Amino acid sequence: MEILDAPEETAKPSFSLVTPEFARSFADAWVAAWNAHDFERILSHYTDDFSMASPFIPGIAGEPSGRLRGKEAIGAYWKAALERYPDLRFTLHTVFCGADTVAILYESVGGRTAIEHFRFDAAGLVCEASGQYDRI
Repeated sequence: MEILDAPEETAKPSFSLVTPEFARSFADAWVAAWNAHDFERILSHYTDDFSMASPFIPGIAGEPSGRLRGKEAIGAYWKAALERYPDLRFTLHTVFCGADTVAILYESVGGRTAIEHFRFDAAGLVCEASGQYDRI
């Protein structure tokens, strides 16, 4: 992951800043993987034990908390989502970068506006993600 070290005077607590270039590259690759419905390519962006929160998890995966952990559980949820929405296609609008994080604003299924937040580990893989939508 291409990151910038925090300046010494602001290093309490220490964190790393994601560059705009990394954020845009990640967002473009993430959207392309989803638009291709390439399940393995989608999962390649994530750690094995990453966590995901989404208001669609209860209805699709049956988990009332809206949270799942690990590629196996989240992979099953995403497979079910891709089957439910065979015409799924995302349109990327804006990419934001922060301290170990990227957020993307995009058009999701059914014309929904979505914001997806991603937290990255030191290897540049997503370890935590959450999705927010203008309607459920």
